[in-house]
Amino acid sequence: MTCLPALAETVKVGVVGPFSGPFSGSFGEPFRQGIETYVAMNGQPADGIEVEFIYRDLQSPDPGRARALAQELVARDGVQYLAGFVFTPNAIAAAGISAQAKIPTVIFNASASAVVSQSPYYVRTSNTLPQVSVPTAQNALDKGYTTVVTAVSDYGPGVDAETSFVKAFTEGGGEVLESIRMPLSTTDFGPYLQSIQLKKPDALFVFLPYGPPTFSFVNAYRDNGLDDAGIAFVGTSETQEVDLQSLGEAAIGLETGYFYSAAHESAENDAFKAKLAELYPDAEPNPATVSAFDGTHALYEMIRATGGEADPDGAIAAIAGASWESPRGPISIDPKTRDIVQNVYIRVVEQEENGRLVNREIKTFEAQPDYGAAQ
Repeated sequence: MTCLPALAETVKVGVVGPFSGPFSGSFGEPFRQGIETYVAMNGQPADGIEVEFIYRDLQSPDPGRARALAQELVARDGVQYLAGFVFTPNAIAAAGISAQAKIPTVIFNASASAVVSQSPYYVRTSNTLPQVSVPTAQNALDKGYTTVVTAVSDYGPGVDAETSFVKAFTEGGGEVLESIRMPLSTTDFGPYLQSIQLKKPDALFVFLPYGPPTFSFVNAYRDNGLDDAGIAFVGTSETQEVDLQSLGEAAIGLETGYFYSAAHESAENDAFKAKLAELYPDAEPNPATVSAFDGTHALYEMIRATGGEADPDGAIAAIAGASWESPRGPISIDPKTRDIVQNVYIRVVEQEENGRLVNREIKTFEAQPDYGAAQ
């Protein structure tokens, strides 16, 4: 008798993100590239277990659509896990599905502090806004800046970034001259920057969702002469690699505080970049790619621990407290909050001899789990 090979168990993962539209290049495609790079480097989670990723397009903040897609993936497609979610309102909207259906969900981006607390089955592999804003404020104080104006996009993450930066900066002895919240739909930042220039702060703290808004703001900062007026640019994610080469000279010298730079020096980052370049020769390694890469690692850990079976509580128990070496450096998942704990790097944009721009790491703030606590 001929014995047929056993069929592999298939674990389905639903990935929600902007795979078309204005944010596809900043988030959607990097999500896909990060997942596929991890799979190419690591194979399947275990013998007899295969993972199928099912992608669903969600171009913009749309909570109703986010909830509907999560429901569809669970009820119709039979996914055992969810992942992705760029925008905080979408992640919060899908939390009820995750909680009610007990679907472990790995957040690849949505960064407002309170996101993970919305479902006991949420885990995050990107960052929180306090994680990057507090070190950025501390670095501004270290550089001798005593006055700032903050300018953020007027939605949850922007307010979160503003709140944590202002608290850290003022507690350190600095003064915030004004806090400006700009509508997400803003395309002309000139009036805001002209107003800021008149106040003559030492620095301008900025938070915008990277992609088209950030590209416009950085160019407007230069075009309106704030750099010539001695107003330092203090940001977080505004010089990401997906936009960096297009920004060109406007980005040189800008300092930001964030959790990853493609220029990070480590064997893990070198291996990640090499495989990414092999699969996608034109791709730029950036934080969204790394968040999805590490998010896939988290999914694999949960799938391995449960043998591919539907055991949501066992899956969460397996990832809570886990630690590993990422392309960004050492990371772990806080066992209580299920949020990521990681280093934050102060980066300055420099031009290499070949003309390419890089975020050169110049200072490290060691991992502080309290920065990520829900506000």
